[in-house]
Amino acid sequence: MQNIQPDARDIRIYQKLGRVDAKSLETVDQLLLILPGKPSRTDFGKLPQGTKLQAAYRKHPDGATPAFSTSIQNKKQTLVVGGTIAADADTFEQLTLGRKLVAAAAGQKAGSLGICAVGFDTATQAGLMQSVLAAALAAGFRLPAYKSKPVPDTIKSIRLLGVDEKLDTARIEAEAKGNNLARWLTTLPPNYLDANNYADLARSLAKEHGWQFKRLGVKELEKLGCGAFLAVAQGNDNDSANMVRLRYRPGAKDATPDLSLVGKGIIFDTGGTNLKPFEFMLDMHGDMQGSAVALGTFLAISEMRLPIAVDCWLAITENRTGPNAYKSQDVVTAANGKTIQTVHTDAEGRMALADALVLASRDKPGIIFDYATLTGSCIRALTTRYSGVFTNRSELHPDLKRTGRNSGERVWPFPIGKEFMDDLKSDTADFLQCSPKGSGDHILAASLLAEFIENDVPWVHLDLAAGDNEGGLGHIASKFTGFGVRYTMSAILDENLFRARL
Repeated sequence: MQNIQPDARDIRIYQKLGRVDAKSLETVDQLLLILPGKPSRTDFGKLPQGTKLQAAYRKHPDGATPAFSTSIQNKKQTLVVGGTIAADADTFEQLTLGRKLVAAAAGQKAGSLGICAVGFDTATQAGLMQSVLAAALAAGFRLPAYKSKPVPDTIKSIRLLGVDEKLDTARIEAEAKGNNLARWLTTLPPNYLDANNYADLARSLAKEHGWQFKRLGVKELEKLGCGAFLAVAQGNDNDSANMVRLRYRPGAKDATPDLSLVGKGIIFDTGGTNLKPFEFMLDMHGDMQGSAVALGTFLAISEMRLPIAVDCWLAITENRTGPNAYKSQDVVTAANGKTIQTVHTDAEGRMALADALVLASRDKPGIIFDYATLTGSCIRALTTRYSGVFTNRSELHPDLKRTGRNSGERVWPFPIGKEFMDDLKSDTADFLQCSPKGSGDHILAASLLAEFIENDVPWVHLDLAAGDNEGGLGHIASKFTGFGVRYTMSAILDENLFRARL
């Protein structure tokens, strides 16, 4: 197996309560200083060498990020990178400030990074420091790199200075680990993360964290009637395609899942017989990021030891072209017995997810979340700054939007339903795979997926338009954002979807 184990190095976090003094600044190589939108002399007076910092701030134009940067006179010549933000700024704005401040400090040698916020009430200070901490933990994580010279660390430790009350960082750290795992997997080269290696990595993580693990190979999936998933896989030159099921059970090992996470794991997508052009195929090693987000969320839940039973389903295969690849007008039968007339082989994600959703919903979980880079039309509708969210419980739309605001991973809800299935009528099967016309494909794809939810299980589908954004998004600086981990953790912990347990 190629070396695909993620970077396991933890960045140590320290906290110093009370006023920031000269001695505490001696412990950091760079200080990220967060100030109100219009910082006062009093705000700067709470800091060592505050007069010098205020003078540096006044030399920079209003609205700049960072607002200023300067070195203070101490043994380390600590670099201070300052940023300003309104006290009522939303989570996305806070996370974005964190990313930009960390990036401005990243050119210095690796060492201890300080984070400090002055001029805010205690609650606002805590939120700001947690947002900037999230950005620092993301920036300090080493993504896969296979260069002849090793990639150096950027951050060795983090110190939270001038904290009014000690912060509980467990959630931020767990979410960071989940997001980092998702980005790590999505970034891996496709010759490293093949279907067998992916399943083996999941097995290794299961052993490390005490999860239950099961791998369903091609023969087992044939017995289960997973013809939609296997249609995508039949273009492969081997039988490595598989579905992985992981189980986290803090209580009874046979407990019914409160939550099931399902992820599209197309580890490379050529488009199949309807071959993609170069510009759209180049980054298709990232077409498995839905499964990476599901696995990263699963890890974050486990790291926090939340008292809920969770399943995680990863539908792992490639979408290849070749003499055995599936074709337009093929008719395949999914695990629930429903038939699909294929239209376009590059609409493979809904095929893979259809069977995974059948299997997940048969266990009657409290709710299903699925994640997929599913449609270009969702990107065209929202850009890559938001992701689309769909559900078979329309009354959840306000909660789902609010979850996006709380987490800083913003979503926009779209409708689904039987009326949209009129566009997917087939003369030879139960459904068309997609409409040849292509309009509203994100809505049609989600409406189709709803047909594969059994037992009327509540279900939420995230079409990850924001999973891939040049220049990063929110607190994440990398192209692949790992969008969805923070979102789902907020759905669990802030919206409290499991009120009976948490």
